[in-house]
Amino acid sequence: MFRGYDKQPTSEVIAQINFVPPDMKTYKIIQTRGNSRGEKIVRELLDRETESAKKGLGSEITRANYDFVFLRQENFGVVPEYVLRIVPKRKDKYLLRGQIWVDESTYRIRRIEGVPAKSPSLWIKGIHITLQYAELGGMWVPISFDAIATVRFLGEYTLAGVNIQAADPLSPAANSHTR
Repeated sequence: MFRGYDKQPTSEVIAQINFVPPDMKTYKIIQTRGNSRGEKIVRELLDRETESAKKGLGSEITRANYDFVFLRQENFGVVPEYVLRIVPKRKDKYLLRGQIWVDESTYRIRRIEGVPAKSPSLWIKGIHITLQYAELGGMWVPISFDAIATVRFLGEYTLAGVNIQAADPLSPAANSHTR
């Protein structure tokens, strides 16, 4: 977690996230350094993520939850992609209003960028979320995310997370590193 434009994190949290398809997600905090606020925020975020996984199709990127608008085609390196606007069909803190980048040949989502359809907290004035997806251990999973939030009375914070290793290439469990 970074405050404002600081180059050094105010806190660093290493968590192990286990996902068993279709809807079981658990986590364990492995290590924390720095400001304890970072661990609290990561725990709240991961609690919401595990709750969201249990909700199943309630937050999936499907026609039941979103309207889609084709914006353009892009070439990301050698991978052609479609860029679509996603418009949530209801105000829900688990749904995003923004854009998705979809692999033209596999139709897998490679990137999501947007803002929650409903604020996740009274304390957050604004938040912008970016998720990147790729194959890891035989599964298509989020490999990095950034959330830039303006927190009431505290200012701007950036929560940055990356997968640092798979526990076992054949296992669906992966370790995730969050700053």
